[in-house]
Amino acid sequence: MRNLSVVTEFILLGIPHTEGLETMLLVLFLSFYIFTLMGNLLILLAILSSAQLHTPMYFFLCKLSIFDIFFPSVSSPKMLCYLSGNSRAISYAGCASQLFFYHFLGCTECFLYTVMAYDRFVAICHPLRYTIIMSPRACVILAMGTSFFGCIQATFLTTLTFQLPYCGPNKVEYYFCDIPVMLKLACADTSALEMVGFISVGLMPLSCFLLILTSYSRIICSILQIRSAEGRHHAFSTCSAHLTAILLFYMPVVLIYLRPTPSPWLDATVQILNNLVTPMLNPLIYSLRNKEVKSSLRKVLHQLGFLPEQLQREITNWHFNHNS
Repeated sequence: MRNLSVVTEFILLGIPHTEGLETMLLVLFLSFYIFTLMGNLLILLAILSSAQLHTPMYFFLCKLSIFDIFFPSVSSPKMLCYLSGNSRAISYAGCASQLFFYHFLGCTECFLYTVMAYDRFVAICHPLRYTIIMSPRACVILAMGTSFFGCIQATFLTTLTFQLPYCGPNKVEYYFCDIPVMLKLACADTSALEMVGFISVGLMPLSCFLLILTSYSRIICSILQIRSAEGRHHAFSTCSAHLTAILLFYMPVVLIYLRPTPSPWLDATVQILNNLVTPMLNPLIYSLRNKEVKSSLRKVLHQLGFLPEQLQREITNWHFNHNS
């Protein structure tokens, strides 16, 4: 990547219209960030420590938890740093790295949600062939493929943004370096690049969303053919968490990148939801409706000393009586 810029650093101005609220935002966002890290680490420990969770669905959920740890870590530490009164400056290379890793992790998660929808499609529509189709080798290839194509997409978008000359203004009207705000600072005509970026950023999630929609339309048709109400309920429950997570992931993407007239304050608010709140909610979404994950989480919490043995027995007995 050739650097034509005379700008050596950028100044992050933060979330628009929040002057004087730095302390409140610091406490709020730090709480979100800590809960995000703790929740996803617990999900990881629960999956890794339970042999019954070593299946394709939980393998992909494990990777999602890893990315949900790194995704908010791209922008949150720097934001928390300047909210606590430290410098708002970020180097040219640091800004480019933020943009690359943000889109690498975001694009990879987008592909990963698509793969998880395919996994549910195979499990419900082709249950007898599930272990053959979703073999360990196939799962590893699919997982590596999501990262590979995410890296290609992020490299393209980062190169597209930073091949422009930045020779004057260096104040980023945002809390991290992203494509729309960086293009405003370029010392060149960016109209063509804005269109290319819009098409690139728009086509990738749209294609993934259509594939997910296709998978779930087939899944719903198969579920409706199940005769027993209990069977239908179980099939729906395995998909509801994934559908909820997909909606939480795609709504911010549409609001930020696919609107014709951007709004800095609205974009920042939605981006916070996307960066911090959604990764924080994913562990809750995937554990609340999943008995296996909840059982493994209780064991992990007990081993870590957060759940007394007597309370664990009472919860286990309650679930047994409730399910009976």
